Amino acid sequence: MRNVFVVGNLIILAIVIGLYFIWSPVIWTLAILAPFTLLGLYDIFQKKHSILRNFPVLGHFRFLFEMIAPELHQYFVEGDTDGKPIDRNHRAYIYQRAKLQTETHPFGTELDVTLPNYEYMHHSIYPAKKQEELPRITVGGPDCKHPYSASIFNISAMSYGALSKNAVMALNIGAREGNFFHDTGEGSISPYHLHGGDLVYEIGTGYFGCRSDDGNFSPEKYKAQAAKKEVKMIEIKISQGAKPGHGGVLPAAKNNKEIAEIRGVEPHTTVLSPPGHSAFNNAEGLCAFIKQLRDLSDGKPVGFKLAIGNRDEFVEICEAMLKTGIKPDFITVDGAEGGTGAAPIDFSNYVGMPWEEALVFVVDTLNGFDLKKDIKVLTATKIFTAFDIYKAISIGADICNSARGMMLALGCIQALKCDTNECPTGVTTNKPHLMKGLVVSEKWKRVKNYHHETLKDFMELLAASGNTSTEQLNRSHVYKRSFNNNLLSFEEIYPSQAAGSFLKN
Repeated sequence: MRNVFVVGNLIILAIVIGLYFIWSPVIWTLAILAPFTLLGLYDIFQKKHSILRNFPVLGHFRFLFEMIAPELHQYFVEGDTDGKPIDRNHRAYIYQRAKLQTETHPFGTELDVTLPNYEYMHHSIYPAKKQEELPRITVGGPDCKHPYSASIFNISAMSYGALSKNAVMALNIGAREGNFFHDTGEGSISPYHLHGGDLVYEIGTGYFGCRSDDGNFSPEKYKAQAAKKEVKMIEIKISQGAKPGHGGVLPAAKNNKEIAEIRGVEPHTTVLSPPGHSAFNNAEGLCAFIKQLRDLSDGKPVGFKLAIGNRDEFVEICEAMLKTGIKPDFITVDGAEGGTGAAPIDFSNYVGMPWEEALVFVVDTLNGFDLKKDIKVLTATKIFTAFDIYKAISIGADICNSARGMMLALGCIQALKCDTNECPTGVTTNKPHLMKGLVVSEKWKRVKNYHHETLKDFMELLAASGNTSTEQLNRSHVYKRSFNNNLLSFEEIYPSQAAGSFLKN
């Protein structure tokens, strides 16, 4: 192609010069051709891109199509059920409820119900009366002085910095108006979190917001944060599903002066949270840290979030709870499918236990040690629909959180640019001209709507199952098609552990 380009340009130049003597205005075509000729010459002599050296000018189309490939795939290639990480049907479900649009679906399911892993709930021919009051769960064990009544569907952990200030404000106001909680993420409490919504203050390995000058935990700074009236619960982030064992990542492009001041770090630098906590390094140390946080917060509920890796380590934590007598008020279970704004690809793809197995394992282990009665289980991986909530509670969760679902309610289009500071919808960027697209006064309503309409759908599913309370759900209410084509209940796949069964053995 290089030879074709050079010879072609010479031929065109000769033709133009020849025509000039017949019709002089033709010389102006050189003004149009000159930029392409110069670009082609640059392509031939540059040394970084083989495609451009071999295919001058034309090679740029390859980079153009590569740049817009995600959009081409999302809008013109992918089907309704095969998009990743969130398919079009799930995105439509969230958009419709957030905007109070049509909630019905025509012509039947698009899912192949004969495939392995197809899931469904069993219904009753004697459905119960639908309950109008949305369910709430009280979080707070024996040592908690200020139990919190939580919605069963809330905003999962997303930090200011990962999200724009407009997105954080819209989420918080939506939580306030819808009476559900807003997890701050590990980036600390910003002014944009303080618009009246209930907060779960998440403390990660970087101790942002309660960080000493040397990067360790500061009891004094934590006490000031936990005393805020908006803070209803405190969550220790041990790990998250998308990057367990790695720690959070705030790219330098998103770490502006304001965010750096809130977190207590240097601005315009990539902030990497340590993989583990410096405040503890074993199970008994975790229990002691839980007690310290509870005491410093005057008895507010304290729990921890983790993705399951080494099962023995979680068993050790349960044994430490029994030994020390110190229990968390809640445990949040994340899965390997969890979302993140920025993570190494190997951690996202190959580290951590998948959500379903992780939730089952945590619930069964707590039951086996007779701890579940005092500890609420929250879960937060790919919870988008009423059925997702129904399934999670049937497995054994008490409360569900959603991060990406709430982002979609805000207007996220899954552009997959969360880590670039170029989010086109203003959800995950701090660039002013992009944030302007997210109008807080409109978007908080969509967050509230999505929460309310999804729970309304859940109450209809609950009634269809013949039940009136979440406490009546168990693993026998949800079924899955196995690879040998059998339909098995989750109770058959994952037999429940009786309370105290591990202690008896």
